[in-house]
Amino acid sequence: MKFLRLSLLLVLASACSILKPTTRHDLFPGQAQLPLEEAPHVKNSLEWWYFTGHLKDVASGETFGVEYVFFHFNPDGKQDYQMVNFALTDPQTQQFRYDYKLDKLAAPLTAALPINLTGQKAAQIWTLTGQEGRYQLLARMADHAGQAINLTTTPAKPALLHGGTGYEQYGAVAQAGYYSFPRLAATGTIEAGGKIHQVTGDLWYDRQWNCGGVNKKNVAWDWLSLQLDEPKEELMLYAVHDTKTGQHIGGGSHFGAQGENLHLAETEFKLEPLTYWTSPKSKKKYPATWHVSVPSKGYELTVTPLVPNQELGLRLFKVLNLYYWEGMCRVTGTRNGQPVKGNAYVEITNR
Repeated sequence: MKFLRLSLLLVLASACSILKPTTRHDLFPGQAQLPLEEAPHVKNSLEWWYFTGHLKDVASGETFGVEYVFFHFNPDGKQDYQMVNFALTDPQTQQFRYDYKLDKLAAPLTAALPINLTGQKAAQIWTLTGQEGRYQLLARMADHAGQAINLTTTPAKPALLHGGTGYEQYGAVAQAGYYSFPRLAATGTIEAGGKIHQVTGDLWYDRQWNCGGVNKKNVAWDWLSLQLDEPKEELMLYAVHDTKTGQHIGGGSHFGAQGENLHLAETEFKLEPLTYWTSPKSKKKYPATWHVSVPSKGYELTVTPLVPNQELGLRLFKVLNLYYWEGMCRVTGTRNGQPVKGNAYVEITNR
């Protein structure tokens, strides 16, 4: 679940149009309908198609992290906007590079399938096509030469409807549509530092909509997605912190090896930062290493970043610098006392 960093976009975009943000075009049927939810939601307050994951060079064994996301939002009910984020992590060289582009769309997106989303920055075209776990991701950074992806995915496991219905209630903050393909088998190429790598691996895909109700700067967000090697289980965990009221909201999902879907209340797991990293650029202090405990599933895990500096800084509407941390991490620990390992992506906002 990843909407807080875009909340300020909605406020600024609505200010530009001299209208208050609205969610009147958001629909809440109570049960996500697949594949219909895959398509753009017309005039949605805020939605996205979001990929993160670990990929490995089939020849050398080198590993890489990727984040690729299309955001669509319509803050005033009239004007559509789109933002594309693209980031690559190279643990071998300890390099983290990213690029992004925010655009006002000439016409509103329509509810069409398969997905066919396109963004452009300078001469580079960024695209996302497909549906229901079968996607093509194609992008090349404009701001950093020699950084690109060309990936094809297929679902290794079925879709996970968070909250059991595909709708997640975040206390009084928001109710949002939310499902994932938590394990997409990916193949293709990554270009990092000008070198092309033939890669395979697993991506995590989040599809979320109706997120425009979040527009408070005092709300901080921690989000973790974990993919365990054996058993092939997945965890999505989040913690929301209202720095003004002191309120904390937590939740998540456990996805069993056979596709068992278990909603996790905030009392059923624990997220504890063990170490912190301070950005030399923004001066923000982020949790780095985490202890993750899910007693009902026997998990005692440590999540560790593979590159300390995976901070993104976005300059939006020429008046705002927005910083957040999102990056690839490794997972080690135990399940019922037996060693386990895996991969994770972590997002930390508004710290």
